[in-house]
Amino acid sequence: MYHSLLQFISALESQGELVRIKEFVSPNLEITEVADRMVKNGGKALLFENNGTDFPLLINAFASDRRICKALGVNQLDDIESAIAKLMKEFLGPRKGLLEKLKVLPALKKVASWMPKSVKGRGQCQEIIMEKPDLTKLPILTCWPFDGGPFITLPGVHTRDPETGARNLGMYRMQVFKPDMTGMHWHLHKGSAKHYQHYKELGKRMPVSVTLGGDPVYTYAATAPLPEEVDEYLLAGFLRKKKVELVKCLTNDLEVPADVDFVIEGYVDPAEELILEGPFGDHTGFYSLADMFPRFHVTCITHRKNAVYPATIVGIPPQEDAWIGKATERIFLMPVKMTVAPEVTNMHMPAEGVFHNITMVSIRKEYPGQALKIMSSLWGAGQMMFNKILLVTGQEIDLTKYRNLARLISERVDPVNDIHFFRGPVDILDHSSNRYAYGSKIGIDATGPGPDKSLSDQTSKSPVVCVEKMRAGFPEIKDIRADLVADGISLVIIAVKKSKKQHIRLMAADLLLNKWLEQVKFILFVDEQTDLASLSQITWLAANNIDPMRDCFYQEDDHGNRIPALCIDGTRKTRELDDFQRDWPNVIAMDDRTISAIDAKWTHLGLGPLVPSPSLIYKSLVISNGAVSKAME
Repeated sequence: MYHSLLQFISALESQGELVRIKEFVSPNLEITEVADRMVKNGGKALLFENNGTDFPLLINAFASDRRICKALGVNQLDDIESAIAKLMKEFLGPRKGLLEKLKVLPALKKVASWMPKSVKGRGQCQEIIMEKPDLTKLPILTCWPFDGGPFITLPGVHTRDPETGARNLGMYRMQVFKPDMTGMHWHLHKGSAKHYQHYKELGKRMPVSVTLGGDPVYTYAATAPLPEEVDEYLLAGFLRKKKVELVKCLTNDLEVPADVDFVIEGYVDPAEELILEGPFGDHTGFYSLADMFPRFHVTCITHRKNAVYPATIVGIPPQEDAWIGKATERIFLMPVKMTVAPEVTNMHMPAEGVFHNITMVSIRKEYPGQALKIMSSLWGAGQMMFNKILLVTGQEIDLTKYRNLARLISERVDPVNDIHFFRGPVDILDHSSNRYAYGSKIGIDATGPGPDKSLSDQTSKSPVVCVEKMRAGFPEIKDIRADLVADGISLVIIAVKKSKKQHIRLMAADLLLNKWLEQVKFILFVDEQTDLASLSQITWLAANNIDPMRDCFYQEDDHGNRIPALCIDGTRKTRELDDFQRDWPNVIAMDDRTISAIDAKWTHLGLGPLVPSPSLIYKSLVISNGAVSKAME
């Protein structure tokens, strides 16, 4: 659909979805600050034409429902789900006779027409060969104040398995250390990391090629959670209904799309010493802390004429990746329904859950224990293994209507019997788990009455919340939000200044045993800096900060019975108070100097009335100076 990134930019501009910024804005923090203001306020895509390099920089290109649909070539994301459903039914439907089996041949021909195609000669991406590869000639962003340096944030990283030849296209941040060297932040569980291990076992140097730009469908395909055996360019071909044309790189044997804007060729040597990469202000809204990763050596940089450098930022949601996640949610719903859990009717991943923290699914409930079956199925399916909080409801609820959903949970969920805990892999960016990449998960069965449960078991007594007694009895309580109870939501949120070991558990015991909180099903404790007026902020922080099996607990009454209230410790954990032995990362916020600089430039940017910095809202959450959140002073 788009033969170049410039063509996509022209399409956005023609529909009033893009602003060209001619005023100088630095890639060092300033572009991030402008983009963050715009993405959190429904702003347009931004083309920074004056950034200190020869290449314009495009950002926020996907950050609206309309733009993500335009990037993928559909009117609405559900159109892709329908197309996938139709295709899968052609292949998976019952075939009784030979003639019916032959009916699948047109579908096979159709799929074959989407397979990537190798073409001879050079592509547009190789129109200009940089005389000496130099990454500093690109407007690579330093995104946040405590980042380890500038990072390439929208790379399409190409690798091949040394034995099978299977290609992987992934997206992994790349910190620039030298004009011809970056880090390669391969996550433990991802395809390219497996290729790297294979090269390491064989004692061979690993060719790697990185692309930037081109048809925006390539960027999406690099993020898609596909099975290992499925080529990402087949997905791109399906979305475009045409083959992706690939050309061979100049200094290695890998192939890349002919129409991308930049190609960065090179290699990773598995025998070489790893390099300390990071910190990086990540999509969780916290810094991911420095760790050891492979070095990527650049051997060649090529680009097309009039190349545009694409970039994104991540941080406290919502960011541009929220819309990419929404596309994934819709595109992969049908494969989940047809191959993993056919009773699933819908799925939703709220932006506050930063992809892996919160997933909500609705199902057709047909038998006892079905919600548990769904939890096990989904946690065992590809990248869903990273999910931390999984809510299963009946099919009648709209998963995007959060208050209605909260009321339904309050009505249906028995906190003692309908909450389930599991252990397993977690995302390597999960800072709350006691161990790297391994932690726990919580499943909530909100499917309602059925063969295995009855609402008659639930208490009908009204909740009691003694706010004044709680405040008087615990001066460390800085704020209480109890208004949700009156709205039919059985949740009380308490902001606390912790000062001793087991503080939250001791406080919860006193509150429940003194009966200052009765018939409230969920009690959430958060740090004193949390804005209790913002349910979005509370959700984002608590989902990041809990390891469910450690931080969700019950209190027993005087007779040894569990009180039907789930207590949740959503506070920051420390060595001193919680015996937490890993470094806890800081929340991401922009520095005052950059905020002031953009305030001063704003009238020259062509972006309308001044939009205040979102970081002003979050600065109170930043503990100490640096990427690591150190003990409060």
